[in-house]
Amino acid sequence: MLKINVHINDLPDDVFLKGDVAIDTEAMGLKRERDRLCLVQLKDEQGEVHLVQFPQDNYDYKKAKNLSSLLSDPNINKIFHYARFDVGIMRYYLKIDFIPNIFCTKIASRLVRTYTDHHGLRSLLIDLLGVELKKEQQSSNWGANNLTEAQKHYAASDVLYLHEAKKKLVNMLQKHDRMDIANKYFTFLDTIVATDMLGFEEDLFRHQ
Repeated sequence: MLKINVHINDLPDDVFLKGDVAIDTEAMGLKRERDRLCLVQLKDEQGEVHLVQFPQDNYDYKKAKNLSSLLSDPNINKIFHYARFDVGIMRYYLKIDFIPNIFCTKIASRLVRTYTDHHGLRSLLIDLLGVELKKEQQSSNWGANNLTEAQKHYAASDVLYLHEAKKKLVNMLQKHDRMDIANKYFTFLDTIVATDMLGFEEDLFRHQ
């Protein structure tokens, strides 16, 4: 049975995640400045899931020192799906200058799954792993003081399969000789997020 650990405002001092860390976030909505960060989900290579909750009546982003240290560690590979949103909202609320060493399964998917236009996490996992995520809790109130069991399991599911997805995608990237360009995109994510935070969320390369 999956064990889901819930922590308030930060990871405890005695929690040490091993190897690559899969990460996702939940917020009140999709507009960063208006819709605050509510939850950060993490899973390490040993399979343990940790949820760092920022509850409605007791959230304090300044306390998230262990979480911020993990995110800032250049030696830890962080696996995201659509890293642009997750990295941006964590940098904004946790006041982190830089989140290095990123693998984004959505970017990797778009580089190698050119046979489809469906690159959401649900479609990706069905295609690569034969796993179908349930999305009933996607629009629930993540800012509440207490998470329901359904919310906890939904949040955990978003990081549960990212390690396996990464392995599949790395194999595909290497097969198609696109690993190098993928890594360049992952590095460039910091620039994209930085320009997003300045308000330039449109494509600056687009000809108008």
